[in-house]
Amino acid sequence: MSFTVAIVGRPNVGKSTLYNRLTGTKHALVDDQPGVTRDWKMGAGHIGPMDFNVIDTAGLDDNGKDSLERRMFTQTERALERADVALFVVDARAGITPQDEAFSQWLRRTGKPMLLVVNKAEGGKASASIHDAYKLGFGEPVAISAAHGDGLIDLYAALEPWWKDRDQPEEKTRRRDRDKDKTAAEGEGEEGDDLWEGEEVGDEVPISIAIIGRPNAGKSTLLNQLVGEERVLTGPEAGITRDAIAEDFVYKGRNIKVVDTAGIRRRSNVQEGLEKLAVQDALRVIRYANVVIMLVDAEVALEKQDLHLISLVEKEGRAVIIGINKWDLIDDKNEYLRITEARIAAVIPQVKGIRVVPLSAKLGKHVEKLMDAALETYGTWNRRLSTGAINRWLDGALQRHSPPIVKNKRIKIRYMTQIKSRPPTFAMFTNNIEEFPDSYERYLVNGIREAFDMPGIPIRMQLRKGKNPYADKKK
Repeated sequence: MSFTVAIVGRPNVGKSTLYNRLTGTKHALVDDQPGVTRDWKMGAGHIGPMDFNVIDTAGLDDNGKDSLERRMFTQTERALERADVALFVVDARAGITPQDEAFSQWLRRTGKPMLLVVNKAEGGKASASIHDAYKLGFGEPVAISAAHGDGLIDLYAALEPWWKDRDQPEEKTRRRDRDKDKTAAEGEGEEGDDLWEGEEVGDEVPISIAIIGRPNAGKSTLLNQLVGEERVLTGPEAGITRDAIAEDFVYKGRNIKVVDTAGIRRRSNVQEGLEKLAVQDALRVIRYANVVIMLVDAEVALEKQDLHLISLVEKEGRAVIIGINKWDLIDDKNEYLRITEARIAAVIPQVKGIRVVPLSAKLGKHVEKLMDAALETYGTWNRRLSTGAINRWLDGALQRHSPPIVKNKRIKIRYMTQIKSRPPTFAMFTNNIEEFPDSYERYLVNGIREAFDMPGIPIRMQLRKGKNPYADKKK
């Protein structure tokens, strides 16, 4: 049985750095400016043989009843309710501040077991702050440096009472699975990612759905509507979401992992370093998703930036659908849909037939239709076709439109087979790879899409040349 650790403290004491250290990732955004983290996020943490869940939270900063900081504080309260023990982090360089003392009193009233952690304690100047931390009344402080990994053995000893009664055989299995997942991820040239599962297909494996779009399109509102709670912050302010936030839920018997991402503006408009980090995090989520929901604000209409994001998703090989949010505010709905679908077909023909679902995330209207479209698109993206069916179709396609003649020699296509799914990828064996016309390749790809009912997903075609058994022999 696992236990959960929440990391709390005022802004800029190194909570996200500690989260990254414990999870072995860089998923929590880190920056010198205070208040970077806004929504809490959970990951799989470990120190040596000890595995646990770890929650990164927003900095404790109560600045008003209706302010964004107050809503962040409420999110921290909800995260703390899920934890078995909290790590109250203070900054050794700044010493114990009045804000630390005020929030120590609030933490004490929660009744949650608490461990005092003095971060940034590297070097000899931290001893005074460590001694001063005793006055907060949480017992002996644990001195660490999250940035350098110092003091984790002391943190291990402090957390051990919550771990020692656990089922150790189960824990070994979890640790083995974690190491296996990390090794697989490293084999692909990426760090291990606790947002996504691997490529195995099965009803027990969550379908990974990422929600992307420009700022203020309603992505966080949609996630809250899907999971049935105020999981992430929402509000009129643009750009509230920074970290990618993942949440699990079940829809029609299927396990779903949905991820809210930061709004992605046009590259020329992204100036601030923190926004660049948030955008990079969103792009990382796209690479690991199964299905991507491109959410568009109906009042702003489909712009070049939206089409660019859809094209990016297609290049990554992810399945994509378009959700038009705030649909209740549109008057001429039929004309709006006609213009939108025509523009998609003209600008992004490589994902012909992409599903477009109007909805209102705030009111919860047609959210089920969006999820149904996501599951249908996932099924298509995950489909495998038999070699016999492909080549029977190929024979008819070649008869309807013969391969062209290049340099007085007609291109011959021997056969075709599907070599992988996610996305569907086909190998086509031909006698001329170098000069095979792109137009004829598009003809075959579009034919597959239409014949086998595979709309709106990327399809890959690999040209291969059969081996000549006499090529290496002397005449």
